[in-house]
Amino acid sequence: MAAPTVEKVQEIREVTRIERIGAHSHIRGLGLDDALDARNVSQGMVGQTEARRAAGVILEMIKEGKIAGRAVLIAGHPGTGKTAIAMGMAQALGTDTPFTSIAGSEIFSLEMSKTEALTQAFRKSIGVRIKEETEIIEGEVVEIQIDRPATGTGAKVGKLTLKTTEMETIYDLGQKMIESLTKEKVQAGDIITIDKATGKITKLGRSFTRARDYDAMGAQTKFVQCPEGELQKRKEVVHTVTLHEIDVINSRTQGFLALFSGDTGEIKGEVREQINSKVAEWREEGKAEIVPGVLFIDEVHMLDIECFSFLNRALESDMAPILIMATNRGITRIRGTQYQSPHGIPIDLLDRLLIISTTPYQEKEIKQILTIRCEEEDVEMSDEALIVLTRIGMETSLRYAIQLITTANLVSRKRKGTEVDVDDIKRVYSLFLDESRSTQFLKEYQQEFMFNELGKTSL
Repeated sequence: MAAPTVEKVQEIREVTRIERIGAHSHIRGLGLDDALDARNVSQGMVGQTEARRAAGVILEMIKEGKIAGRAVLIAGHPGTGKTAIAMGMAQALGTDTPFTSIAGSEIFSLEMSKTEALTQAFRKSIGVRIKEETEIIEGEVVEIQIDRPATGTGAKVGKLTLKTTEMETIYDLGQKMIESLTKEKVQAGDIITIDKATGKITKLGRSFTRARDYDAMGAQTKFVQCPEGELQKRKEVVHTVTLHEIDVINSRTQGFLALFSGDTGEIKGEVREQINSKVAEWREEGKAEIVPGVLFIDEVHMLDIECFSFLNRALESDMAPILIMATNRGITRIRGTQYQSPHGIPIDLLDRLLIISTTPYQEKEIKQILTIRCEEEDVEMSDEALIVLTRIGMETSLRYAIQLITTANLVSRKRKGTEVDVDDIKRVYSLFLDESRSTQFLKEYQQEFMFNELGKTSL
C-alpha cells in the first residue's frame, strides 16, 4: 500500500518595508532651534554651526517664497558635510515641497541632451498646488448591513448607517460601495469619509467611544472625534504635483504610464509652453499656486560651460526653483573652456550665488559623528576602539573612518565578539589602505604598474 502523500503548506512571510542604511540616513533635519541657532549635536547633524545657521536662514526664505530664482553654493573640503546640509534642508522642508537631488555628471546621458536633462530636473523641483472643492459625506459608522441573496447568486444589497453628533442617516448601498467598504475593512465605530463624485472611501480612524477596546486593536490604531454638524459637507481638496509630472502626462508620445516606468524621453518645447500658460491661468483664477521647490546639484564642477549658461538663463525664469549646488574644488578649469575660475564655475554665475562655506571637523566632532554612525549601523563599539577610530579619522579622512565601522563589526562577529574592540580596528586598518598609504605603496612599487608616469621627465 502506497504511503499517503503529505502536501507541504507554503510558508507565507509578512512583507515589511526595508529601510536601507545609507551615507546620510541618520540626517533628520538641520538641527536648529527657534532662533535659527545651530545646536552642536542635533537631528544627526554635528558641528558646522555657521554653515547650518546660514542654511537655516535660506530655509526660512524658501518657506516664505522670497528666494525664487536665487542660487546657493555650499563649498568646502571633501568630507565636511556639504551633502548632509542639503539633505538636512530637504528633511526640514517636509514632503510637500518638491526636492530633487542630482549629481553633476548625471546630465551627460546618451538618451537626451544636457539642456533637456537640466530642464526636467528644474521642472521636477517646481510644485503646483491645485485646489478643488468636492462634496463629501463624513461620519461615524453605526452599522453596516450587507444582505446576500438566499440563492447565492445575484447582486448584494446593503444599508450603511452613519451619524454625526447632531444627526443620523441610513444610506442604501450599491454593489460598488459594498465592494469598497469590504476592501477598506470598514466596521462599526470607524470614522469614514465618502467622496460623492468618485465614491472613494477613506478611513480617518476609530471613534473615541471605542477607546476601551484599545487592547484588541493594536498600537497603530488612530482615534478621532465623532464629526459635528451635517453629514454632507463641501471640502477643499489640495493636490500637489510637479510641473514635470504635468509635462509627462500631457506629452502625447509618452502618456502617464511613463511616470511609472521612468522612461520619459525628451518632451517638446510647445507642450511646456502650453502648460506654463495654463498654470498661469490657474494662478490668476485662484485655482492653483506655485510651490518653488529645491534642486540640489552635487559635484557642480562636473557641469560644462553650456550647462552653466543654461543655469544662468533658467534662474531668471519666473518658474525657477531654488538651486543649491555643492562643490569641493578650489580654483580649477571651467569644463569645456581653457579658463580657470573659483570652484570651476564661471564668474557671472558665481555673482548670483550666496556661498556657504564648510570647515574641516575637529577631533571632538569626528568622534561624535562616528558615535552617531555606530548607532545608525547598529554596531556596539568599545570606548578605546572609538578613540582609535577617531584618531584614524583625524589622520586620514572621516569617510575612511566611517567605512571601517561596518568592516570592523564583521571582523568582531567572525570571532564571536559582542562589541568592536581595538584589535578589530587594527585588523581592518591593516586590510584596507587609506589614500596616503596607497599613494606611498604606489611610489615604492611604481615600476611594476602599467602606464607609470612618475619619474618621467617632461619633453
